[in-house]
Amino acid sequence: MTYVRTVKTASGARAVQIVHGSRKGSRSIEHIGSAHTDDEYAALKAVAARRLAAGQGELDLGIADVVPASAEPLPIQSSRMGHLWDGLEYLYRELGFDDATGGDPVFRDLVLARIIEPTSKLDSIRVLEEVGVPAMSYPTMNRRLPIYATDTWRQNLAAACAKHAGLGPTTLVLYDVTTLYFETDKADGFREPGFSKERRLEPQITVGMLTDATGFPLLIEAFEGNKRLS
Repeated sequence: MTYVRTVKTASGARAVQIVHGSRKGSRSIEHIGSAHTDDEYAALKAVAARRLAAGQGELDLGIADVVPASAEPLPIQSSRMGHLWDGLEYLYRELGFDDATGGDPVFRDLVLARIIEPTSKLDSIRVLEEVGVPAMSYPTMNRRLPIYATDTWRQNLAAACAKHAGLGPTTLVLYDVTTLYFETDKADGFREPGFSKERRLEPQITVGMLTDATGFPLLIEAFEGNKRLS
């Protein structure tokens, strides 16, 4: 998938980039330029759009006689990645997540945005805006996060996954663990120096995932970094 994205630079400018299809986790990024004003930003977005449309023919709408040749192009008021977003929403509902979360739109939008582009929670707002979906505010996101971190919320999602996978007495399940490291010198009771084979000193947590035989996720759990799991 190829799309245009905007990122903030260290100087505060807005960099316009074209992200080309990724393979094995790596992405090819074409830098168009950095804008310091709204006019520069609009010009760079127009250049990126032309590059994306390069080699594509224009559909003849038969309005050449209606619109004067000297008329200015109609401004684009909004755009939406309709097919992509609608497809992701459909799969989200099919997996039972909409029912499991009580139709929570903030959680849904965060999940789908980070499927489109794995990024931070804050930057997910930018992804939603580029997709053309009304994005939640950052304070709204922060108010909802404590709810998403509860055991009940995770259990509801796990139940939806188990139902979709048809989990039963004869189902083969697989379990594996890994560690996540944090760039901080302070432990907080959850992120603790662990027992990693690499002998790393940074605080870490242990993450375990349960899947069925096809690799479909059923449950994920996180444990304190100073616990050894067998």
